[in-house]
Amino acid sequence: MHLTRNAKVYTLISIFIVIASVYLNLHQKAASFFVTGKDTSTKIHEKPMLSFFGSLFAKFGIMANQSPQLRQIGPGFWNVRASFKLFKIIDIGTHMSIIQLRNGNFLVIDTVEMNDQLKKELDELTSNGTKIEAVVGVHPFHTLAFPGFYKLYPNAKYFGTPRHLRNLKDIKWTGQLDDDKESLSKWEPEVELRIPAGAEYVNPQPEKTNHFVSVFVYHPDSKTLHVDDTLMYAENPGILFRLFGFKAGTTMFHPSIKDHGLYPTAEAPLQFRDWMKRLQEDWNYENLCTAHIGVKAGGAHAVVEELLKNSEKFFEDLSERNKKKTPPTVGKQGEWISGNECG
Repeated sequence: MHLTRNAKVYTLISIFIVIASVYLNLHQKAASFFVTGKDTSTKIHEKPMLSFFGSLFAKFGIMANQSPQLRQIGPGFWNVRASFKLFKIIDIGTHMSIIQLRNGNFLVIDTVEMNDQLKKELDELTSNGTKIEAVVGVHPFHTLAFPGFYKLYPNAKYFGTPRHLRNLKDIKWTGQLDDDKESLSKWEPEVELRIPAGAEYVNPQPEKTNHFVSVFVYHPDSKTLHVDDTLMYAENPGILFRLFGFKAGTTMFHPSIKDHGLYPTAEAPLQFRDWMKRLQEDWNYENLCTAHIGVKAGGAHAVVEELLKNSEKFFEDLSERNKKKTPPTVGKQGEWISGNECG
């Protein structure tokens, strides 16, 4: 029987889901043992299976064992890799960055789910959180860890995208990041923030899949660029990710750029391209921290430059294609559904 490429991919994913179900069942049994001290359900032959499936999933890039901890990328800049799973199986990862300002205080860019070890490391760095000057959410759909982080560090100032402020009402927000220059220049020249042109930032639609735009954050002292979904870097993707075009060392735009990531106008693709070119001219970064799915330490500016060069025809073709479309009206601000989040 001949299968199309998509059918093969779907079949493979189905097989992984079945295996994952077995793994989750075994993992739950093992967890019961550690909690109760009674091995009432995990059989002797199941324990090697649990270990085998765990290592298999790590190899294939699903259910990767992410242990959040501070990783120094450059002077005054730390990044934390954390787990974020689609369908509770496929770990696409997420991240948080910490930037030390020249006054000794710290900015926290994005948030991740905290564990005891990570909290200990962050407390040691920030004097138990007293030196956290601000917590800044830079992606409209990276929201899930904010409530928990706020409970741990309620005295910091919190800034977010308009969607953060709309949906996370229990957080006392100091302000939002928007096109107003003052909101983006609060920490200049030490930290620079920019919002991409040609894409919807305030109210991205459809919420389920349009996660393209995010605020870019540049720290000149460490020559580091923090980006969420707009840019993606595959540091060491598993086999499952490779099926979808992620090769080790690949830098790419978020897949939604091909349909609704940018405005459906002839101008939008060229506006975003030109915005990226200006960013390349203005920001001399060497390191790139992306939420999905890794960190490019050194040489990042060159690989993004190559990405732009290789995407030139894509931008021109998308512009031409959009000329033939009737631009849709912008939808209403979506109701917050937790399944729409990606970090």
